[in-house]
Amino acid sequence: MEFTSPHIEYAQLWPLFVVFGVGCVGVLVEAFVPRRLRYLTQVGLTVVGLLVALGGTIGVGVGLKDLKGARGLVAGEGALAIDGPAVYLWGLVLVCAIAGVLLFAERRLESGVTVFAGQAAALPGTTAEREASSRGLEHTEVYPLLLFAVFGMMLFPAANDLIMLFVALEVLSLPLYLLSGLARRRRLLSQEAAMKYFLLGAFSSGFFLYGLALVYGYAGSMQFAGIAAAVQGGTANHSLLLIGVGMMSVGLLFKVGAVPFHAWTPDVYQGAPTAVTAFMSAATKIAAFGAFLRLFYVAFGADRWSWQPMMWIVAILTMVVGAVLAVVQTDVKRMLAYSSVSHSGFILTGLLGVQAAGDLGKGEITSLTAVLFYLTSYGLAIVGSFAVVSVVRDAGGETARFDAWTGLGRRAPLTAGVFAFFLLSMAGIPLTSGFIGKWAVFSVALSAGAWPVVIVAVAASIVAVFFYVRFILLMFFTDRASEGAAAVTVPSPLTSSVIAVTALATLVLGVVPGPVLDLVQDAGSFIR
Repeated sequence: MEFTSPHIEYAQLWPLFVVFGVGCVGVLVEAFVPRRLRYLTQVGLTVVGLLVALGGTIGVGVGLKDLKGARGLVAGEGALAIDGPAVYLWGLVLVCAIAGVLLFAERRLESGVTVFAGQAAALPGTTAEREASSRGLEHTEVYPLLLFAVFGMMLFPAANDLIMLFVALEVLSLPLYLLSGLARRRRLLSQEAAMKYFLLGAFSSGFFLYGLALVYGYAGSMQFAGIAAAVQGGTANHSLLLIGVGMMSVGLLFKVGAVPFHAWTPDVYQGAPTAVTAFMSAATKIAAFGAFLRLFYVAFGADRWSWQPMMWIVAILTMVVGAVLAVVQTDVKRMLAYSSVSHSGFILTGLLGVQAAGDLGKGEITSLTAVLFYLTSYGLAIVGSFAVVSVVRDAGGETARFDAWTGLGRRAPLTAGVFAFFLLSMAGIPLTSGFIGKWAVFSVALSAGAWPVVIVAVAASIVAVFFYVRFILLMFFTDRASEGAAAVTVPSPLTSSVIAVTALATLVLGVVPGPVLDLVQDAGSFIR
């Protein structure tokens, strides 16, 4: 038997190899570098690796224009599709990852150590945990874990066959399960969050894998192009396809936190270290929606009249449940978690305007532009929001209780003002990036005839404005006694730079959105 070696397009895939390779080097650092040097080594290695990958991603994006008019190429023996949307999402994930590393590396807030547990294997409240804390131990393994998660997040929106889609899903998920349980404070809450995330994630992955098998049984092909051809032909058992699509949707809707698969979101956002929550809330949603777009509008686009009604229902439920439950929260992180659920519904609203795969008409490009811009604006705002949450502390450390934040605008007006600005952006107030994002997704859904969903979206936005503005009033216009009040711990330049850059970007994208909209428009559409 003659063996034919696979052809790998290294010129287009090398940013992924950089991220994966640096993650592997980080594992070796843990094995061979003395403990006292690991922190600086891991932080420097991770930041440099991500910056190199970001530069390479920009180069790949520029190089796509030299493909003789093609919108991209299928790489890795058909496993990956390298096109404008995929490369844009790579860049967005890498930007969020760089911000995440800076938050991971923050030491000033915890008196010289990071927010991660000194020894994860030590049971909470035991002598081993106290000893690890007194010795100032910290987990530097979090940096290669973040890199492996980023590698999976870059694979996810570029996956062009079902096997690669599942592999990417697991590669991005497993490190996040571990990172969620490594909080230095409130260890039991953090471990509970990690366990819930792992169990529910494994359950949803099982649904996804079973649906994948049914879709393969229907189409006889793992590649999206082969599935699209089978769907367009419509000769096989259509019920098999619908069941497969529904079960695969469970896995993807779980990752984006859509109702009714959202139950993990508030618990994990609250229990995980805030630096992990900031990274995970933005980057996971970006990667998952990228994969969602490619799967449903490349592989299943010809049968969209069958699955779009399901998406109408899911989008409506997600917006309503997220907005209503956010109103009754008394914890900032849980409020932002249910807000994240509601935003998933808004993004699903934008997906309803996308046309079938291969259609280069105005509908697809406009909808893709809207969704990608929304992911950009939301990702930056949510990272900045959790970065602000990490610096608000009381005698027991970081606090997210509403009563502790009462009157914060008088004690720390700059910090409270920046946080209020992020909330206004997520509410969709004009002169913020959130307003442009919501206007874009609502307009494309309305043009596609999904006006009932848009009406619910507008109503959910009004509810969201209520609980965002209520919290702003709590910070600036509500008096409280001094005991139990939170204060702002001055962070290092690492966290400060994340807050400053994300706030500036949120403002610029709201006032001058044209360059980013043009960039997303230039990304074009998916290839098959």
